[in-house]
This record gives sequence, C-alpha cells and structure tokens, in this order.
Amino acid sequence: MANRQTHRRRRRILLPSASLGLALVLLTSCVQQTTTAQPPAPQDPATLAQNPNNVTAAIQLLVLITVLSLAPAILVMVTSFTRIIVVLSLVRNAIGIPQLPPNQVLIGLSLFLTAFVMAPAIKTINQEAVQPYLAGTISQQEAFERGERPLREFMLRQTREQDLALFLELSGSPKPTSPDDVPTYVLVPAFTISELKTAFQMGFVMFVPFLIIDLVISSALLSMGMMMLPPVIVSLPFKILLFVLVDGWYLIVGSLVGSFA
Repeated sequence: MANRQTHRRRRRILLPSASLGLALVLLTSCVQQTTTAQPPAPQDPATLAQNPNNVTAAIQLLVLITVLSLAPAILVMVTSFTRIIVVLSLVRNAIGIPQLPPNQVLIGLSLFLTAFVMAPAIKTINQEAVQPYLAGTISQQEAFERGERPLREFMLRQTREQDLALFLELSGSPKPTSPDDVPTYVLVPAFTISELKTAFQMGFVMFVPFLIIDLVISSALLSMGMMMLPPVIVSLPFKILLFVLVDGWYLIVGSLVGSFA
C-alpha cells in the first residue's frame, strides 16, 4: 500500500513538470524562429506610385466607384424612365388620389417599363461591348465607345432639334455635320428636357376628361345650392369609375411604350 501511494505521488509531481518542460521547449523554438525570420522590407510609396500598372489600376477603380455612385442619375437621364414616371405621376394626380398607387408601385412599374423599352439597346450593348470585353478581345475604351453608341441612337431619336440646338448654342459647340458629331454632354440634357416636354403633353391630354367631370359636378352642386360640399368628394368616385371603364392603365401603358417607337 505504501509503495502504491508513493508511486502515485511521484506521478502527480512528474506529469506537471513534464508538461511545463514541453511548453518551455515549444516557446523557445517559436522565439528562435521569430527572431531568425526576416520581415519583408517596406516599399517606398514613391516607388509604388512610379509603377504605371499600379496607377492605372487605382484610376480604374476610382472611375468604377464613381460610375456606380452615379448609376441612378444615369438611369434617369439616358433612358425612358423620366417620361414614364412623370406621366404616371400626372395620371395619379389627375384622378385626385395622390397617395394611390403608392410611390413604390409607380417607381417599380416605371423601372420594369424602362427595362422593356430599353431591352433592344441593352441587348446590343451586351453583345457588342460587354461580352467582347469580358472575353478580352477589345479594350476598355473600345467597350465604352461601343456601349455608348446604342444609348446615343436612342436619345437622338427622342430628342427635338430645337432642344439640341439650344444646348449646342449654350455650350458654344460648332454645328455638327452628322449625329456622331454631337457631344454626349450636349445630348443628355437636350434629351431630358425633350422627355419632360413630351411627358407634360401626354399628361395634359389625360387631365382633360377628369377636368370635365370636375366641372360637371361643380355645376350640378352649385345649381342645387350645395355650395358647402366640396366637389372633389363627389367627383372622385365618378373619375375612378371612368378610369376603370375605359381600362385606363391599359391605355396609358400602351401609349407610353408606343410613344418610343
């Protein structure tokens, strides 16, 4: 019994000592490896800046971030989104219920209609610019020029000559001899104000039937001596009924998409 107890005591003393010794050996080897390993030499920022590849990559990254931040403005300014959202907003106000449909519904519908109208141009950009650039057959500059061409053709078809001449005069640019000579920075604002004018013309035409209903209801209420009753309360159900009977959304969407043909 005494020998067994003595053996157990020795094991209790030797096991912690062996573990501590092993830990010290591992720690010493790690310290030696750390001290013998040479850290990488720091590079001079001026040397990095003198490398053309590093500078070009940094500029490309900066341009990409700038384009992504301006993507909403580009979507609004160079596509059919402006005309569609303005017309739909005017229709909502003409009916007399500015809260319905909600803004999220109008913006979502406008985005999908924009994608539908711009589908031929997007397909051309993908085939002639994006896919060749990803395959490495064309440079970045050539891909940009090929991708810009379908958008310019679309904008030129929808831009009035009067608006284009206005911005050419304001910019001091010479009179172009062909559509390719029109600068893009001149074409984009001219296209935008042309879209706004077209949208307001379409909105005015759609306002007329609802205005006639308001006038008829107002005259009827005035003839009955009900001057304290707001005509909007009475005319609103009739305007909604008229809009539903003529299938207003069908006519408006068809007219919008057809106006870009």
